[in-house]
Amino acid sequence: MMTRYLLVFAATLWLALLPGPAFAQESSDPAPDTSEQAQSDSTGGTEPETAFPERVTDPSVTIEELSHLLIPLTKDELGEVTDAWLANVRDATQEIADLQADIARNPAQEGDPRFARLIKLVEKRAALLSRFTMAVDSFARKGGDEGRVADLRAYREAVLFEETSQASTTALIGSLVTWLGRPDGGIALLKRIGIALLALAAIVLVARFARGIVHVWLGRFSKLSKLLQAFIAAMFFWIFIVIGVLVVLASVDIDVTPLFALIGGASFILAFAFQDTLGNLASGLMILVNQPFDEGDYIDVGGVSGTVKDVSIVATTIATVDNKIIIVPNRNVWGNVIVNASVSDVRRVDLVFGASYDDPIQQVLDTIGEIVAAHPKILADPEPTVAANELAASSVNYVCRPWVRAEDYLDVYWDLTRQVKEAFDKKGLSMPYPQQDVHIRSAQAAQGEPQGN
Repeated sequence: MMTRYLLVFAATLWLALLPGPAFAQESSDPAPDTSEQAQSDSTGGTEPETAFPERVTDPSVTIEELSHLLIPLTKDELGEVTDAWLANVRDATQEIADLQADIARNPAQEGDPRFARLIKLVEKRAALLSRFTMAVDSFARKGGDEGRVADLRAYREAVLFEETSQASTTALIGSLVTWLGRPDGGIALLKRIGIALLALAAIVLVARFARGIVHVWLGRFSKLSKLLQAFIAAMFFWIFIVIGVLVVLASVDIDVTPLFALIGGASFILAFAFQDTLGNLASGLMILVNQPFDEGDYIDVGGVSGTVKDVSIVATTIATVDNKIIIVPNRNVWGNVIVNASVSDVRRVDLVFGASYDDPIQQVLDTIGEIVAAHPKILADPEPTVAANELAASSVNYVCRPWVRAEDYLDVYWDLTRQVKEAFDKKGLSMPYPQQDVHIRSAQAAQGEPQGN
């Protein structure tokens, strides 16, 4: 029983797809004239005069021909055309229903020719349904009555569902197998899927190649940061991909208009649900446009210090000096004070050395000055500063502020710290520890004091 339900579902899906434009355009074979009335009309019957070509409602018209004939028709004319195609579909459906009823009254044995005839009738009716669908779609696009359009489409869906649900398993399997082997059926579907996959692969390859070209071209503009160049190249890549996918979907007759309508209708809900993400996106765009830092810069932002590795539309990736990777939301980056230590080519090293009050000030200044003058990475211009800066609780503090290239900052900082300590030790200058005088009063002295009243 479960197998039959699965077959019914699969066949319903197949029949729903079969009459659609995606498969109908593969075949240029004329639809069969299934009604006796149509045969009599074609031989000698009289037909009422119409404002549109009789070929528009002829069951033998090809898909390509019908697509052109429907273009000039007005809404009123299309109303008559849809009625005519509805009659054709109904006659074909009646013939199928009669045959299915006959099979139900007289159960068929294996190899019964009625199954083969039923399969052919379903195929003929599928061709009529494809043309009927084209007429209804054209009627709807030109402002036809929405209720009428809904009724026509509901009739089509109801016939397919009810007919499939009542069909026998043998008929369903036979119809499906026959359709899979047809050049305008399963083979055409496989071809379309293969072409779509190849097209998507080609689009991705071309998009990557185009992204590389855009990245190289943007590199010619020195005012653009590396992060902004990467962002523009990535946006170009994804725009290329989206346009390519839309073209591929259109080539296989898949209507993406309902998708855009769905996105438009849900835009408010999406905006509310992703407000934090949208905030990060806006902050990311501000970072890319204003360029407070670039890839490879050492920054301090929101209590996080490190080298910038990447800036996406939602987050900034920072690598600390101990090689930890920290992901900071762009909203936290743009909303805090940003300290960029790499934006200037020259930086000042600030050092403080403490010496004893007993050490001569000039000797201390000369000792520090000699070390600064001898260091090869310290710049002569701007001139270094060495001065007695503070009389602290336990020492006289001296500031040492030489200027260096940004890439030499840490080397000079570490060198001066070591060299000044070694020079102080060599010349007998002391760096005192924090000191505190403690006065202890004896118990006898405390007893000799007069007592208060």
